[in-house]
Amino acid sequence: MKRPLHLLLATSSVLFVIFVMLVSACGNQNTDLLRPEKDEELSGGNSTVFDVSMNAFGQPAPILDAKQQTDFVVGNSFFKLNWVIAPASTTDRDGLGPLLNAQSCSACHLRDGRGLPPADGNTEPVGLLVRLSAKGMGPHGEPLGYGAYGGQLQNRAVLGLKPEAQVRVSYTEKVGQYADGTPFSLRVPTYTFLNPQWGNLDDALISPRLAQQIVGMGLLEAISETDLLAMADEFDKNSDGISGRPNYVWNEKEKKTELGRLGWKANQPTVEQQVAGAFLGDVGITSPIFQKHDLTPEQADLDKLPNGGQPEISNKLFEQVVLYTAALGVPARRNWQDKQVLAGKGLFLKNCAACHTPKLETGSSATIAAQANQIIYPYSDLLLHDMGPDLADNRPDFLATGQEWRTPPLWGIGLLETVNGKAFYLHDGRARTLEEAILWHGGEAQKAQKSFVGMPKRDREALIAFLKSL
Repeated sequence: MKRPLHLLLATSSVLFVIFVMLVSACGNQNTDLLRPEKDEELSGGNSTVFDVSMNAFGQPAPILDAKQQTDFVVGNSFFKLNWVIAPASTTDRDGLGPLLNAQSCSACHLRDGRGLPPADGNTEPVGLLVRLSAKGMGPHGEPLGYGAYGGQLQNRAVLGLKPEAQVRVSYTEKVGQYADGTPFSLRVPTYTFLNPQWGNLDDALISPRLAQQIVGMGLLEAISETDLLAMADEFDKNSDGISGRPNYVWNEKEKKTELGRLGWKANQPTVEQQVAGAFLGDVGITSPIFQKHDLTPEQADLDKLPNGGQPEISNKLFEQVVLYTAALGVPARRNWQDKQVLAGKGLFLKNCAACHTPKLETGSSATIAAQANQIIYPYSDLLLHDMGPDLADNRPDFLATGQEWRTPPLWGIGLLETVNGKAFYLHDGRARTLEEAILWHGGEAQKAQKSFVGMPKRDREALIAFLKSL
């Protein structure tokens, strides 16, 4: 039966209106999803810097006063230039070793960026160190050093001495594929110790650690403990599969246990102690925080060698290096308004933000007062998360288990290749791309990893584009 023309037109009009409403609703929903957030490009708040060159990580936060700017320049010098063996005419810079991993801070943190793991079979890593420990914990909950070697393998020594050992890294490939059939390959590292000076290290608990980019450390230190603990959910009370928890570590200066927030295992409480620990363990330089070399009884004779003073870096110079480290600005976002980046942001917020918390606010700052009360975008909760057996080092560190790692801040991650020439990811640099880093996620992040594997190529590319904008 034929319907009258006016009824057909009326029906068509109604259908057209419904269609327009649906399209409009979808359009509005997409617009909301893809809308840039106000000031989200200012990753470090008032400590954001606008530099996309190879020196992007080495710029001072623009809020430093005149004295802080001077201290920054001096601290920069003592961070970057090599230390020398004592005694030397350059008394401010002598005292290297006797055992060490590098001659300067910048040897590992090239242009304030991330260390590079050694090539397959190489025995001279720069920027990758190996922590060692025996089973059990020390009086403050710290890892126990391993026999004659102590808590960190020093693969270099001053002239006339032998290093503790060399470490060789080799890789095997582990293949897989995405849900759409696209293949991928991950490299699995194996560590071998050569020429050990005091017996083999077969029973040692080892933890390879790649030097991280050091931008924004003063801002992370300024986040209040209350805010960090508010994000913790150790027993997963909300049943989302995420159970971030804090690490509590020993503050050597204050002689008490405090919240850990820096380092791969959140095993350092302050920028000051992070710097002091690196000076001592990596370069062999004593400081106002750690005034004695960390030598085992088997290494005691090394303490009789000439040194660069007690401590080997003066109070003033040490404070200037700490200021420099805390005051490095955070690069601004790039392409944050790009449609593909915004689509990737939506995927990230859905799958990854439970650990990589996008936005936080700083509280008061003891190091740089002007960094207080800033909205920042570190994409981290600074808490410990179980990352599964594939990424485990099986070495406890204070409260951190052998499968737990601190959520690393992601700001600046898109500039690593620009700054360092190459980019490697995760705690030991095994991941050669951001895709590989995601594919290694397990434990609490297993659901996010499976989601990434199941995404169509377009969505995977959008997510990576977002990460590269950070």
